[in-house]
Amino acid sequence: MSKFLFIYHAPTTPAENTPTDPAEMEAVMGQWMEWAGRVGEGMVDFGTPLADGVRVTPEGSSPATSDVVGYSIIEAADQQAALALAEGHPHLNMPGGCTIEIHAAQPVPGM
Repeated sequence: MSKFLFIYHAPTTPAENTPTDPAEMEAVMGQWMEWAGRVGEGMVDFGTPLADGVRVTPEGSSPATSDVVGYSIIEAADQQAALALAEGHPHLNMPGGCTIEIHAAQPVPGM
């Protein structure tokens, strides 16, 4: 099994997209829990929404300009299996053209 990082992109922050109606929020979270159930034992880290990013360079730091709003880490047999888990992902149903990047974690030599 390999680890894969799902990076969630959106044009707005999670706080801006959080439903105010409790029933709607429960429905959204139900979709995420259903997805987590599909991942099953392969869920390494469900992840979390992200905010207040800071870009750090040798010259210093500045506010991040990225549209990264969250992440999950999963284990899957290969990239095709990880991509299959992205099909029907609830993040893709969020408004504004949300996307997911999937990256394979690579081994670090000597570690």
